[in-house]
Amino acid sequence: MSFKGIVRELREMREGIGNLSRRGEGGRPWRGRTRSHIAPDQATPSIELEEVEQGRWANLPPELLLDIIRRIETSETSWPARSAVVFCAAVCRSWRDVTKEIVQTPEQCGKLTFPISLKQPGSRDLPIQCFIKRDRGTSTFRLFYGLTPAEDEHDKLLLAARKIRRATSTDFVISLVADDFSRASNAYVGKLRSNFLGTKFTMYDSQQPPDANVKTHSRSSRRFHSKQVSPKVSAFNYSIATISYELSVLRTRGPRRLHCVMHSIPLASIQEGGSAPTPQSFPQLSDEKQCPPTPSLQGKDQAIIGFSSTSLSDPPPGYSDDRLVLKNKAPRWHEQLQCWCLNFRGRVTVASVKNFQLVAAVEPHHNVSAAEQEKVILQFGKIGKDIFTMDYRYPLSAFQAFAICLSSFDTKPACE
Repeated sequence: MSFKGIVRELREMREGIGNLSRRGEGGRPWRGRTRSHIAPDQATPSIELEEVEQGRWANLPPELLLDIIRRIETSETSWPARSAVVFCAAVCRSWRDVTKEIVQTPEQCGKLTFPISLKQPGSRDLPIQCFIKRDRGTSTFRLFYGLTPAEDEHDKLLLAARKIRRATSTDFVISLVADDFSRASNAYVGKLRSNFLGTKFTMYDSQQPPDANVKTHSRSSRRFHSKQVSPKVSAFNYSIATISYELSVLRTRGPRRLHCVMHSIPLASIQEGGSAPTPQSFPQLSDEKQCPPTPSLQGKDQAIIGFSSTSLSDPPPGYSDDRLVLKNKAPRWHEQLQCWCLNFRGRVTVASVKNFQLVAAVEPHHNVSAAEQEKVILQFGKIGKDIFTMDYRYPLSAFQAFAICLSSFDTKPACE
């Protein structure tokens, strides 16, 4: 059988297996929606289900299996063709193990493959280029993989968020799918919450960061009663970053200034030989005792309603000397155009107060090279009425970069 024939048969098998196959990586769906699931009858032997799941392809020689998956991973470099790699991981357990072993993280290869790739740091060499579509009618924002929107509207959806206004704050609930923003869903990945004035935001992750040093910064809270949620759904939110916008007390017009304190990313990650936390899979909680909630935070998530009028030239509240802090790159005033300008290298074409570039804010005594300090880690800008580009790189993940960009969409009467 030819190589293309193998890929074609894999696609057909993936469609036939359906819900019996394990979904992508860590039990999370990478495409489509899984609202309801049918569990096997208790009287049905588990061996029969295993046989259906494994199938005849599980008996391939390991050397041949390794060669097939490596060829597919190498040849399919972009979406939608790269979905063949995900299909390989969904054939059976042996295929999934080999695929996970071959597929590298975005930091290593610059590609997004499994859902967990959205929680892993981006490429060190070149930024991963995405774009965001805003739907004003439904207050939703969708993050797509690619340079610009395609004409056939078959772009690869990475993440979606819905804006929810509350009495004292605004929430952006972030999901893997575009039609299910319930925090009880398997697709829920985190949220962003603002204070009353829209000057301070807290980023929450649905899973605890792998770095044990962030425990003092992590804040978990119970969202559901233990009997209301499937045991495989995380019932906690962990604070992983704080985004602060400088107040404009005198109402002076100008570009926004912001700081991002990344509690889950150590400053050493951008130093020579450093590395950022890289989760390998989504958690599968089988016992709520594994992640006990903080007693003082039981009930609803605490809203952040306070703000500080301190200038952002000083470290913002919650600053830790060993955590990575990002600041917006200062634009220059263009005399001929009479406006503030930044070099977006052609990725931003429309002037907007939302446009920004983030670089590392490093104190002089830290051992960080000048080139690393000048490197743009995240840039966000407008290219159309409701279309924005988002380019991010190591040590930020797609989820973290998307949440930072979402903060720019909230109303900020005290900043401009």
